[in-house]
Amino acid sequence: MDQASPSNIALRRRAVRTILAVDDSRTNLNVLAHRLGNLGYLVVLADSGAQALELISARGFDLVLLDKVMPELSGIHVLQEIRSARGTADLPVILLTAQTDPLGAVDAFTAGADDYVTRPFEFEVLAARIQRVLARSDRIEELKRSNLALDGRIAARAIELGEVRTELAIAKAECARLGI
Repeated sequence: MDQASPSNIALRRRAVRTILAVDDSRTNLNVLAHRLGNLGYLVVLADSGAQALELISARGFDLVLLDKVMPELSGIHVLQEIRSARGTADLPVILLTAQTDPLGAVDAFTAGADDYVTRPFEFEVLAARIQRVLARSDRIEELKRSNLALDGRIAARAIELGEVRTELAIAKAECARLGI
């Protein structure tokens, strides 16, 4: 099949993953956007927790890279908001921080972070972690789709069973009426 066929173009479009990068440092955001863009990710930038929550509610993202320490709304607070909303409860979130306190990681995981990365970090390690978190998210989404399909099949079988029970009751009543 031709490389530029409509189905291949659609597959490539679906393959582009969108990452929301949230940090109060414009320098950090620009570096992340550039490096992740070179890996083929579409990166949307937010420089505050409030802006991040607005963007998340307005559009879908595949992953959020979230600075833990920001003025006004901390990364932990934003993460808690993400986890408390039904539509974003499973949105993958990786917290980034310059803090080296091990209890910070505990707080992040307790709040629902999928991963926790301390600065300075090797970009290749962050890229591998992003890839791993996205792959896990894909598996979770596939399980959700499978569960929905199974729920549909169970509902259909329950309807069929109800119909068979009704037919059986009618047949029993007919047999009783005929004395069989």
